Amino acid sequence: MGPGGPPRKLDRKIFNRVAAQFGPYRPQVILIVVLVMISATIGLANPFLLKHLIDYGLGRNNLHVISVDSLLTIAATLIATAAGVGYAYMSILVGQGIMRDLRNGLFTHLQAMPLRWFTNVRTGEMQSRITNDVTSVQGAVSDTLANVLNNATTAISTIVAMLILDWRLTALSVGVLPFFAMVAAKVGKWADIERRKSQENLAALTATTNEVLNVSGALLTKVSGRYDLVGARFAHENAQVAATQVRLQTIMRGFFSLFGLTFTITPTLVFWLAGYLIIGRRDPNLSLGTIIAFTSMQGRLFFPITQLLNVQVELGSSVSLFGRIFEYLDLVPEIRDSPNAVELKPEDVRGEVAFENVGFQYDENQARPTLENIDLRAEAGQLVALVGSSGAGKTSLTYLIPRLYDVTEGRLTIDGHDVRELSLATLGRIIGFVTQETYLVHDTIRENLRYGRPDATDEQIEEASKAAAIHDHIMSLPEKYETIVGERGYKLSGGEKQRISIARAILKDPRVLILDEATSALDTQSERLVQAALERLMPGRTTFAIAHRLSTVRAADLIVVMSHGRIVERGTHEELLAHGGEYRRLYDLQFED
Repeated sequence: MGPGGPPRKLDRKIFNRVAAQFGPYRPQVILIVVLVMISATIGLANPFLLKHLIDYGLGRNNLHVISVDSLLTIAATLIATAAGVGYAYMSILVGQGIMRDLRNGLFTHLQAMPLRWFTNVRTGEMQSRITNDVTSVQGAVSDTLANVLNNATTAISTIVAMLILDWRLTALSVGVLPFFAMVAAKVGKWADIERRKSQENLAALTATTNEVLNVSGALLTKVSGRYDLVGARFAHENAQVAATQVRLQTIMRGFFSLFGLTFTITPTLVFWLAGYLIIGRRDPNLSLGTIIAFTSMQGRLFFPITQLLNVQVELGSSVSLFGRIFEYLDLVPEIRDSPNAVELKPEDVRGEVAFENVGFQYDENQARPTLENIDLRAEAGQLVALVGSSGAGKTSLTYLIPRLYDVTEGRLTIDGHDVRELSLATLGRIIGFVTQETYLVHDTIRENLRYGRPDATDEQIEEASKAAAIHDHIMSLPEKYETIVGERGYKLSGGEKQRISIARAILKDPRVLILDEATSALDTQSERLVQAALERLMPGRTTFAIAHRLSTVRAADLIVVMSHGRIVERGTHEELLAHGGEYRRLYDLQFED
């Protein structure tokens, strides 16, 4: 639904889902109810004590009554205040717990989404759902339960007490409430529209900030010199956020100003009616203590009513935000474990990989498949090199092995098991992937290496780093393995990042290793060192190596040449050169100088 669409109604499904969030906190909710009842009930004693004090203490010059009523009022106030503080604390505790659960649920659920989904969604939009949207409904979740219980109990008990004091004054006091209930419903609809616009604009602003204010975005802005373009884009989106907030706050402030004005005038009308009844009608049932107690109850009534109408408006406005959160939680991961997913231990996996008439496409509407009629078998321990021009489908083919995407046709097996029947955890343990674009987290070199094996010892980390020809460089740094690599590893060169990525894969010790241009960022000397390390690593595991530099794949057991999503040639280096086909053409292009 676009920002200009109609407001989302408080439908029962969303309400039930929000209510279900309180399930794990049932004992705390029960305690909140008990404390609310104590606070509301004891707090009701004060007006009656005040009436008694005025009529029977001050009115009759009885100091004993004044003293006893004063002490009872102080005691009731202290008990009600303590109960109020108690339920407020418990409400905050429950609210923050639910917020934590929502954020954890969103984060965990989004991690399970397939790579295809991440390529179509802006990172800032995801961050906005997890942070801004959840934070925006925090008040509704943290305060709603206790406030509704407390204010409803207070309002009902106060109306009953006011009726006991005088039904005529009560009728005048509560007569305006239906009018404000209708106004609150209308304001809720207006606020809902503006709240949804505000969150959508804020999500766009967050996405822009995330794209620009990171190392890659800052580098692009600086080298292109487009500060004006980036600044204008941010200023435009920031202005939209401010404009919707102005409209939203104006609606809310205007409503409560009208509400406060009316509830300020109402006590004056009550005094007039009381004066008329006492002076004009000479009503003997109204005393000074009754009038003062009644007007004090008006404050006790108007505040809860204000809060209840505020809850109505806030809940109506929060429905859209809950809807945005539940939209993400309702996303069904395209790639997930089958009901009877098979678990394999790494030591039991040989690493035989077979593509059986595999077809694949990223989008069902694309003109031609990304991969078609792929029949390929890699025996356990073999080095299979994938070569071909850019866009031939090499990377797409390797993406299918760890199920970053699922095949569209045919099947892909590891040791005879269809990868769709293996658990994702198994695939994660037995497959290592060194991508062309190395990603490092903003942490130490040691912790980045431990991504490959969380329980690795320092000795194992150093051995893997030596194998990847990066240990000596790490030891030359002032902080050595405790060096912070910076966001996305920008404190390191491309070759250094790549060697850390390779060390991470070596540390993982996978049964199937995928190298997507793993040595592309290395200088000649480092490339030779890493190639030697990889040659020691490859025996006993199956390796798929994507390479544009054909000099790196001469020793491959099998070279697969791809073009336009198909396998056009396969064989050893010598066989393909002798064949004189596509491989020979690519080889001659690289070495024609």
